Amino acid sequence: MKLFLAEDPTIFWARLEAQAGHNLPAPFWATAWGGGQAVARYVLDAPETVAGRRVLDLGSGSGLVAIAAAMAGASAVVANDIDPYASAAIRANARANGVHVVPVLTDLLDLAPDEARGIQADVVLAGDAFYSDQLADRVLRFLLDAARRDAVVLVGDPGRGRIPSGDWQVVMTYPVSTMAGEDALLNDASVLTPREPGRRP
Repeated sequence: MKLFLAEDPTIFWARLEAQAGHNLPAPFWATAWGGGQAVARYVLDAPETVAGRRVLDLGSGSGLVAIAAAMAGASAVVANDIDPYASAAIRANARANGVHVVPVLTDLLDLAPDEARGIQADVVLAGDAFYSDQLADRVLRFLLDAARRDAVVLVGDPGRGRIPSGDWQVVMTYPVSTMAGEDALLNDASVLTPREPGRRP
């Protein structure tokens, strides 16, 4: 897979802010995060998880996981993020890999459950979306609601300690490599799925 990524995300962030002339959110889309690497690897190793299915990639960032799903034969892939730069990165990276991915630039976590269901997905993926306690709580509610609607739900966990182990089980663990912040110290990341309810991958 080919991705346009920053060699040093911190320096890249500073350059973006200098060009913009004001503070910008961290460029999460410029890094292949450990959790995203694990979910992408799993989807490529087990393409039957997404093949012929509609996939939503939550917090898509660079589009790594969404692109993996498209390469594995998903019938449709929506890559969701809230950063306009991420939307551009997703388009560029999908084009570089010859796959079709639809970026959706909105905060799905702010939508009421009925509104969020407007994006139909048989599989919901979240490569690496647990950066803070507040965000983790919102993401987990969204994902468990999707699982209750019988979607296959897979998340990446690089060991940040914000996913309740009693509610989730490990599907697979992979070695990962990243240069980004605290994740630079990571050696591996796991793919998790809800214990109940919802279908198993």
